[in-house]
Amino acid sequence: MSSHKLYIYNSYTRKKELFEPIHAPFVGLYVCGPTVYNDVHLGNVRTFLTFDIVFRFLKYLGYQVRYVRNITDVGHLVDDADEGEDKVEKMARLQKIEPMEVVQKYTIGFHNVMRLFKILPPSIEPSASGHIIEQIEMIEDILKNGYAYEVNGNIYFDVVKFNEKYPYGELSGRVLEELLETTRDLDGQDDKRNKADFALWKKAEKGHIMKWNSPWGEGIPGWHLECSVMSTKYLGHEFDIHGGGMDLKFPHHESEIAQNIGACGHAPVRYWMHSNMLNFNGKKMSKSEGNSILPMQMLSGNHPLLDKGYSPMTVRFLFLQSHYSSELDISIKSLHDAEIGLKKLVNAAKYLSELTWIDKGSYLDDEVNKSIDQVINDLCDDFNTAKAVASLYALTTHINTWYNDKKIVAGISKITFERLQKEFAIIIQDVFGLEEETANDNTALEAAMNLILDLRKQARADKNWALSDKIRDELKAAGIIIKDGKDGQASYELEN
Repeated sequence: MSSHKLYIYNSYTRKKELFEPIHAPFVGLYVCGPTVYNDVHLGNVRTFLTFDIVFRFLKYLGYQVRYVRNITDVGHLVDDADEGEDKVEKMARLQKIEPMEVVQKYTIGFHNVMRLFKILPPSIEPSASGHIIEQIEMIEDILKNGYAYEVNGNIYFDVVKFNEKYPYGELSGRVLEELLETTRDLDGQDDKRNKADFALWKKAEKGHIMKWNSPWGEGIPGWHLECSVMSTKYLGHEFDIHGGGMDLKFPHHESEIAQNIGACGHAPVRYWMHSNMLNFNGKKMSKSEGNSILPMQMLSGNHPLLDKGYSPMTVRFLFLQSHYSSELDISIKSLHDAEIGLKKLVNAAKYLSELTWIDKGSYLDDEVNKSIDQVINDLCDDFNTAKAVASLYALTTHINTWYNDKKIVAGISKITFERLQKEFAIIIQDVFGLEEETANDNTALEAAMNLILDLRKQARADKNWALSDKIRDELKAAGIIIKDGKDGQASYELEN
């Protein structure tokens, strides 16, 4: 275990706190995963990269981390409230396929994107549909404790009754009285006692494809319930860190807290962490603004706001240059700067492996060791990758000087040189997840092409022949030949 002290900004208490695991050296980390009804977007990549760094750095400090990140494949309704169609089921109807085909397609796509950006897989990746029994059991506990009620086959969490004993809204800063006044009425919600109540179980309406048996009839679990169930199943009724995007604070995470207390009698999490949003040229990324960029568009450059394609490592490095809790503004300039900065750090790591040490005193020992310590201290300060990158740049100055001076290291002791070689490589590769990119990076190419072939397959299924042909022709111009098989599956090969 490292002697360094880690401090985390706790979204619940709104202050930076010393990290003290419940059962050190073991750490339980839960992060809300994707709803697999559509392609993952760039904002999702930032969120999962944030907690990839958390996962990596905790391991660097010597903790044994169980990282759980779920897959939402049922229960997330279109308007994020308690009415409307399930997002997966709606996509299945549009594509005229089974809901689990939608789940499979976009889960594979999600994993491909994670591999492209070198985001490590979690220790456990459970799905909502795989934990229906456990969700029913938690609902029964909440009902038994008096914090839920049944109406016409629906089970709702009684927020007002819960608030009589436990404050509802502390994580997001919401006041229940204001919620009761401002929450809009939705069709079909007359069964609710209060407008702020939320669904734990929804009765399956006629024609609903996804449904399961329960003591209250056929239906589906509420969106918020799955994370309460899967986090406590794999990490215990109280665990260390729960993460997710800022947009999940309310109602998702707020409802998770209420459900866990309602079922177990105490809050589930010690430290809540939330990553912030992405902007492009100063405006929030959104479809309505026309500045929403998918990961593959960022890599290919096939978007009107981009001047070219940018590599996964460049995008990853750009994200590291901003604190996870701050909004990150992407621009062409910031992408160009990230390319330059990434090359500077990766080259420095490469140079270090080629240097030869000679004994000419150790007058730089204190400066170099302090710089190494500063990098670690920056990361211990709420995973501040932006400051850590700046501290690494200070070390690259020495490395470049030595490299340009006949690749000879002088002015530091051998112990300090060996420490520099070891720590610099570990921070760059193991903690930051950065690596040198080459034009023949087969792993990245394979993942990228899998995504592109999926997009083209969907275009053909939608009879969008113009898009299908455009993808084929532009790949051919880039030296990649698409071959369509008789079974509808496509493959590719590189031109000689």
